[in-house]
Amino acid sequence: MTWHVSVPTDSYDVAREEFSWEFPDGYNAAHDLLRKHDDPDDRVALSQPAADGTREDYTFADLDRRSNRVANALRARGVDRGDRVAVFVPQKPANLLTHLACWKLGAVSLPLSTLFGEDALRYRLRDSESVVVVADESVLDVAAAAVPDCPDLTHVLTVDADAEHPSLTPDTDDATAAERFAAVVDDADPTFDLVDTDHETPAIVMYTSGSTGPPKGVLHSHGVWAGHCPAFSMYFEHDVDADDAVFWTPADWAWIGALGDLVFPAWHYGRPVVGTPTGSFDPERAFETLETFDVTHTFLPPTAIRMMMHVDDPAGRFDLSVRAICSGGEPLTPEILEWADEELGGVAVNELYGQTEANLLVTNCRQWFEARPGSMGKPVPGHDVAVVDPETGDRRETGTVGEIAVRRDGDPVVFTEYLDDPEKTAATTVGDWHLTGDLGVADEEGYFWFKARDDDLIVTSGYRVGPGEVEGVLLDHEAVEQVGVVGVPDEMRGEVVKAFVQPAAGVGDFETVREELRDLVRDRLAKYEYPREIEFVDELPQTTTGKIQRRKLRERET
Repeated sequence: MTWHVSVPTDSYDVAREEFSWEFPDGYNAAHDLLRKHDDPDDRVALSQPAADGTREDYTFADLDRRSNRVANALRARGVDRGDRVAVFVPQKPANLLTHLACWKLGAVSLPLSTLFGEDALRYRLRDSESVVVVADESVLDVAAAAVPDCPDLTHVLTVDADAEHPSLTPDTDDATAAERFAAVVDDADPTFDLVDTDHETPAIVMYTSGSTGPPKGVLHSHGVWAGHCPAFSMYFEHDVDADDAVFWTPADWAWIGALGDLVFPAWHYGRPVVGTPTGSFDPERAFETLETFDVTHTFLPPTAIRMMMHVDDPAGRFDLSVRAICSGGEPLTPEILEWADEELGGVAVNELYGQTEANLLVTNCRQWFEARPGSMGKPVPGHDVAVVDPETGDRRETGTVGEIAVRRDGDPVVFTEYLDDPEKTAATTVGDWHLTGDLGVADEEGYFWFKARDDDLIVTSGYRVGPGEVEGVLLDHEAVEQVGVVGVPDEMRGEVVKAFVQPAAGVGDFETVREELRDLVRDRLAKYEYPREIEFVDELPQTTTGKIQRRKLRERET
């Protein structure tokens, strides 16, 4: 089965008219990404910097055998079809190997950001009913705090660390078993027969934040990564299967913007991906990575690009091979396109649009049409995207603001459901349309323009933050009487989280409280969710029913 997504490249209009989804029988994502390629023993799939300063290369055959071992190890620990396995690992081979192993088993993988604190981790492990978590050495303290409260968990596999973490090995009969990932995998059989699946078989759950309520588990099927390929071809200028193509993103491998926008589509076409298991983003190191690994195509969030714009003379200082950059999560500003033209010698920078529930719906392609600063681009072949009335599903007239929507039927990137929550799933559907929750407008030439979210979601450095979740943590501090959290404009990050705090009676040391509140959110939710700005106020605007009016808080900032 050597099938791959083939997008007609004659013209945009031809591609829109002629493209259709046709998955082969018995489709399995792991087979598609690893086993179908010619010369898998010679074809590099993953490159990473080694501890001694050299590089480690893994071929597609290497990853196939290693993920076979992981699949056998998981099966030996009771993982079966439909079971959920959490991946709490940065950009290391164990991350991708665990996903692939799950899909070979018919199990469902669950990517988790290593920036999560214990509350964020605990909620997702419990809500997903995960039975195994693969956790990196860097997050073992967080995992140890959360695991005892997750009754469905039976095993913790630790990456690059001893399993004998004090809190992971309590002296009780019903404790979750902790073992070293490398040890259990090395002992496993390197052969594995794939279970029967097709492109609609459940494969992965990714959590997304909304403005109200807890995060929602978004369930996708095996076909989701192939579903990203038409957009992948567009924003990388139809250059995705070139012999010298090399792909890299600094984005968190827990995010659909990393896995779906770059990693797995690159493997679909049999091209190598670079992994960099580093900490916070460093623009100098980013350019070094691009040079060292001869990266030709990269996905960079807008915040990362803005940080790289402060590096002097990048084309002169670094021997760059980059031919195309894609970016998304927030609208690109004109100065980003100008910087790429002037400082990178005209490298194409193409904006893309999508969400966890339905990713890569709209993008740009300079070979097909002119990129217009501020526009997301045009709908991708294979996706019927429109601006609709969210109440009726009727298409809005050209130039009229409505909700951006995509037709669900037969589209592999549209999610199956919110995990075990049919009511919330139904609430995003009107007729044949999935509603994205984003307001936009389409012009006469088919370009889409983002206007606003229709809720209070905050997008900071490409991460989506639900204000309600942050408010819930802040309210646990004894100094907080009431709190409202909103996003406020920021030149570098697009938005930052700001908390308006009504302090409890008697609070006087506001600076100490401010730092305690930031630490509280960092520790319990995620490092990107903490409020960079905190303003103490005498009272907060409320409705007659006592609900904080976030809209009025945002208006204070304009």
